[in-house]
Amino acid sequence: MNTKRKKLYEGKAKILYEGPEPGTLIQYFKDDATAFNAQKKATLEGKGVINNRISEFVMSRLNGIGVTNHFIKRLNLREQLIREVEIIPLEVVCRNVVAGSLATRLGQAEGTPLPRSIIEFYYKKDELNDPMVTEEHITAFNWATTPEIDDILATTQRVNDYLCGLFNGVGITLVDFKIEFGRVWEGDFSRVILADEISPDSCRLWDSTTGEKLDKDRFRRDMGNVIESYAEVARRLGIMKDMPTVIQGGLH
Repeated sequence: MNTKRKKLYEGKAKILYEGPEPGTLIQYFKDDATAFNAQKKATLEGKGVINNRISEFVMSRLNGIGVTNHFIKRLNLREQLIREVEIIPLEVVCRNVVAGSLATRLGQAEGTPLPRSIIEFYYKKDELNDPMVTEEHITAFNWATTPEIDDILATTQRVNDYLCGLFNGVGITLVDFKIEFGRVWEGDFSRVILADEISPDSCRLWDSTTGEKLDKDRFRRDMGNVIESYAEVARRLGIMKDMPTVIQGGLH
């Protein structure tokens, strides 16, 4: 990593650096793991490398089916070249199975399949613990317009449909996932595109047969084998063969 580059932003799992050309950024995936709004922290060696590869794999395929996103290309083990976007301050959560906060908030049994996917919005504000908000809140506070919300909902459903099929094909149930969106400007006009990442950090992924968790819940719930589970997702997607041997060596 070139430490002379200009750092623009550092989050819990990624760092954004100034890109080589206007309108681009370099996204660096850290090994840091956090949960419960960063109250729980750890460093998991290799996590950033695996998430970089899984997110590259998923974003590339979404681009291929017309779901425009910020991914341009992977630069190395931990970095991607991405399009610079104006991030919309919302976390968009799509749920297919009851889990996590949906189970605790509504007193529903975890693992209950939903009759249809549910899309929820959360205001992206750590100091407020990312509160859940409605479309009325979003438009009232000018976080996004009604047409932008419509685009976000339609894109999220397309992403869900594609990812459900992708993961189902390798024996994994997509329980839920979190994505973010940003605006790209073309003159006076903007459009909304998918941004951030899609990885086991941002998805709940369960083995379709055993129900074993292959995602960040293993860290949240002190279940162990976090890196092994992330690597298993990569292996099933067919990208493990390119993983660095330093990580493969610790996966027995």
